[in-house]
Amino acid sequence: MIRSMCVVGTGLIGTSVALAARRRGVAVYLSDRDPVAARTAAALGAGRAEPPPGPVDLAVLAVPPSRVAAVLAERQGGGLARAYTDVASVKSAPECAVLATAPDPSQFVGGHPLGGRERSGPLAATAELFHGRPWALVPHAGTAPDAFDLALDLVALCGAAPVVLSAREHDETVALTSHVPHLAASLMAARLLDGPAGTPLLAGQGLRDTTRIAGGSARLWADILRGNAAAVAAVLRALNADVSALVAAFDALGDADGPAAAAGLATLTDLLERGVAGLGEVAAPRVDGPADTVPVRVRCPGRPGELARLLAAAAPFGGNTDNAAVTAAPDLSGRAPRDVGADVGAGTGAGERVRDPGAAAAGADAVLDVRFAVPAPTAAGLAAGLRAGGWDARAEPSSSPAIHAKKAVADARRSPDPVRP
Repeated sequence: MIRSMCVVGTGLIGTSVALAARRRGVAVYLSDRDPVAARTAAALGAGRAEPPPGPVDLAVLAVPPSRVAAVLAERQGGGLARAYTDVASVKSAPECAVLATAPDPSQFVGGHPLGGRERSGPLAATAELFHGRPWALVPHAGTAPDAFDLALDLVALCGAAPVVLSAREHDETVALTSHVPHLAASLMAARLLDGPAGTPLLAGQGLRDTTRIAGGSARLWADILRGNAAAVAAVLRALNADVSALVAAFDALGDADGPAAAAGLATLTDLLERGVAGLGEVAAPRVDGPADTVPVRVRCPGRPGELARLLAAAAPFGGNTDNAAVTAAPDLSGRAPRDVGADVGAGTGAGERVRDPGAAAAGADAVLDVRFAVPAPTAAGLAAGLRAGGWDARAEPSSSPAIHAKKAVADARRSPDPVRP
């Protein structure tokens, strides 16, 4: 159990961790190379900008990946805490450096909360930044059980869901899901510098969504990307192959009557279809919710108005548009479901008229797969209430991610292969 904590580094992530911990009654001490940043975080209610009177339960190193090992060696040598974790978005290189330089590597657990904003610094921090988000925990072979348990406690304090995996798989995964997307946003945003004079007037929401994350700190992101260079390069090579094929396709499409135009159109269509399918891999099954939620799955006819009726029936049992996601269920041919609006639309009351995505995107005969993420005590009641209304509803078996995580760390030590909870 965490009663006291020191956060080293009071930027967006560190201050958000501190704010979440303070909300749960933890005594938090703040440290930063920039004393103004630490005092700013303290003024926001994130803790005290002073050294703790004695060793704290856990120190959170919210520093760039290249500094994790050095800061750990310094703070552990000074007896700052019983256990240590970090929040860097690269894990392999820091882990190797920690094992080589830390006074006691057994008390360190690698960590990476999958939450952030396009803004940086303590003023952008919020206690809810990690609520319902995955939090990667990357124990090494020598991680002590008590240190791992404290890292799990931190994840719970922040309302996140722990995911245990190896450093290598973590880095390969975030190269695809975070690091290259940031580069893509930066590449697109950089093109705007050379755009026509009217570019700002025609910059719509799609462009803003695509480039939003390009606003992050260039210095921090250069450190992150350098630390994961090999995995990022592998994704970029695959992306480059797709871009090269698209350039050739558009060259062919430029000559509408040319013999290669049909092949160019096929290449373009294939890429767009793969994009839809790939989006479904991450958007369709996921409903954000804190670590103690249980998914309730409902099959809903896609005819107009049926989704609105379902949401109205779910409201008294805790199901609403803030905790629901909708996809098209697989058809009998076994094809993958299409995403028809995963995230029904926060702010739309269940009793109001809801736009039914099934009617437009899935067809009147389609079946929608609706998933609610609700607190465990209410899941059974929601499923029963919806079944009484005539829907095929069930609470999916689930247990605490923390319990899975504690088992997974033992498995991870026995096997070099990645282990997920």
